[in-house]
Amino acid sequence: MQKLRTLKEKLSLFLKGLAMGAANKVPGVSGGTISYVLDFYEELIYSFRKVNLQAFRLLFLGRFRSFYKHTNGEFLLLVMGGSIFSYFSVSLILDYFLKHYELYVWSWFFGMIIGSIYYIGKDFGEWNRVSFAFLMIGITLGLAISFLTPATENDNLWFVFLCGIIGVSGMTLPGLSGSFILILLGNYVLLLVDSVNVLFNVITSLLTGNFEVVSDPNNIRYLKIIGIFTAGSAFGLVSISHILGYMLNRWSKLVNAVIIGFIAGSLGIVWPWKRTIYVTVNDKIQIDKAGNKIVENYERYVPDFLQYETKLAIFFIFLGIAIVLTIDYYDKKRKE
Repeated sequence: MQKLRTLKEKLSLFLKGLAMGAANKVPGVSGGTISYVLDFYEELIYSFRKVNLQAFRLLFLGRFRSFYKHTNGEFLLLVMGGSIFSYFSVSLILDYFLKHYELYVWSWFFGMIIGSIYYIGKDFGEWNRVSFAFLMIGITLGLAISFLTPATENDNLWFVFLCGIIGVSGMTLPGLSGSFILILLGNYVLLLVDSVNVLFNVITSLLTGNFEVVSDPNNIRYLKIIGIFTAGSAFGLVSISHILGYMLNRWSKLVNAVIIGFIAGSLGIVWPWKRTIYVTVNDKIQIDKAGNKIVENYERYVPDFLQYETKLAIFFIFLGIAIVLTIDYYDKKRKE
């Protein structure tokens, strides 16, 4: 899949990486779904699979150009660079909108996931009993994850490494939200909010000549945590992509059936109309180490469809669907 790319194609890949990174940070939304819809999922899996023993041998021998070519380096740098940059840009904007316009953001994502189910399912081909059974397995797993109760925060470095492996799964498994899994593991705020914010502050302080930030024990703690989490994520990306690549080669149709089901099941996570239930003891909401309210679960409800707020939310659902269908339309035009 290694190929020469124009400047326009390079910019497009970087922007796709931005979208995937933003999606990975939002609980309930899968970066893998974004890569599927934006048509770079297969190359993403292919590129991660090329990080293998041969790649490490080339790196060890100092053959950096061969390593870069072998691992489809340009593609990975553009997509992963966009994804990482997103954590300090687009995802911060998303954080703002989630805080102030939560219902409409969830409605937009809900619509995009509905559109994604159509986008992925339209080229599936003929369904039979076996593929339908795997579809139902995917739906069941997605719904089961939707209604699990979150754990409490755990900053043990081995557990943080495990969180990196599991959390990054949303990038390689469409329909599985890595950030929502981190909520279930109790470490979403620790790993994707507090640690990222500390890293950003440390980098900006160092760039302005303030080196005292690296002597702050609290900063060191968070830098260790995000370093271990990043290592776990890198390990997870490579290992899961190898497993996925093997399964897609041998059982492509069945894997895609599970993926479609998983995405459909994940609609339970992003259902726009829900209230957050916090952990309480003696009617007092419990606070974690970072001063954040500890989430116990979510209470989903059916809205009043006569309210203006509900009508506006439904508009955003259709807007999300329209965005995916528009991408599909222009993708067809491009391929003609």
